[in-house]
Amino acid sequence: MNAASSDDHRVQFDFEVDFSNGGGIQGQGFRLDIEGESIADAELAAYIVRDLRLLMVGEVRILNKQIIRERHKRGPAAAGQPAAAAQRFVDLSHTIEDGMITYKGLPAPLICDHLSREQSRALYAPGTEFAIGKIEMVSNTGTYLDSPYHRYADGKDLSQLELQSLVEIEGVVVRLTGMAGRAISRNALAATDVRGKAVLVHTGWDAHWRTDQYFENHPFLTGEAALWLRDQGARLVGIDSLNIDDTTDGHRPVHTTLLGAGIPIVEHLCGLEQLPVSGFRFSAVPAKVKGMGTFPVRAYAALPA
Repeated sequence: MNAASSDDHRVQFDFEVDFSNGGGIQGQGFRLDIEGESIADAELAAYIVRDLRLLMVGEVRILNKQIIRERHKRGPAAAGQPAAAAQRFVDLSHTIEDGMITYKGLPAPLICDHLSREQSRALYAPGTEFAIGKIEMVSNTGTYLDSPYHRYADGKDLSQLELQSLVEIEGVVVRLTGMAGRAISRNALAATDVRGKAVLVHTGWDAHWRTDQYFENHPFLTGEAALWLRDQGARLVGIDSLNIDDTTDGHRPVHTTLLGAGIPIVEHLCGLEQLPVSGFRFSAVPAKVKGMGTFPVRAYAALPA
């Protein structure tokens, strides 16, 4: 046995499985690669159920277990553990905190206990406690998604959005940090292939989050830019700014165009500097609330590792 194999361990065992609807199966002399020098019976039982894809399992008994030194048969993915997925995730959401202002004129969230850990001790067995939290907030809090119902009474609300319009969408980033002026025209987007994509507009405005500057003179898309995105087939549009529209007047041409075409909008993104311009998948899923058009999301990107 060489030095490389002397550190490898395998477990040999028998097992019996009872099914809750009657019958059972047995196995003798089963061997499995493990990490380290021991493995619990419960972990072995879970592996047997998972590996054999057993249903209606009642009791699993592990018998005659022995740990032996023997070279692994399956390499690094031992004991039924899959190799790490070849991707990484980038969080693109602001943290929602008590008292945080997302948009001037809208109330800050109130986060508190509905049932504190101390109060719960009177309801459960000794040593057992829980916290049940409570949050009171407007839907436009933190990083949030707008559905068509936000703008149109007959548009789809949050509960009606298809998951394929929110999850694992091929993404592109349009980098506009350091741009002169505030208005983002179609010309700033025209070099990007947006068809079928989640288009994330990176202005760098998130650097001002939780400051007074965040609410003043933010960058925004023009109405013609929204028309171009719609006509070019964008699936979702997001921005790391206060609003995707100019808020100096009451018109909202970007919301009107995109939501009218069924294209969700995500506002108050952050961390877009961490993304490449393409080659990632974007997801932003709100709670499934009926009769509401906007709700906070945990927006993130999945990239190859």
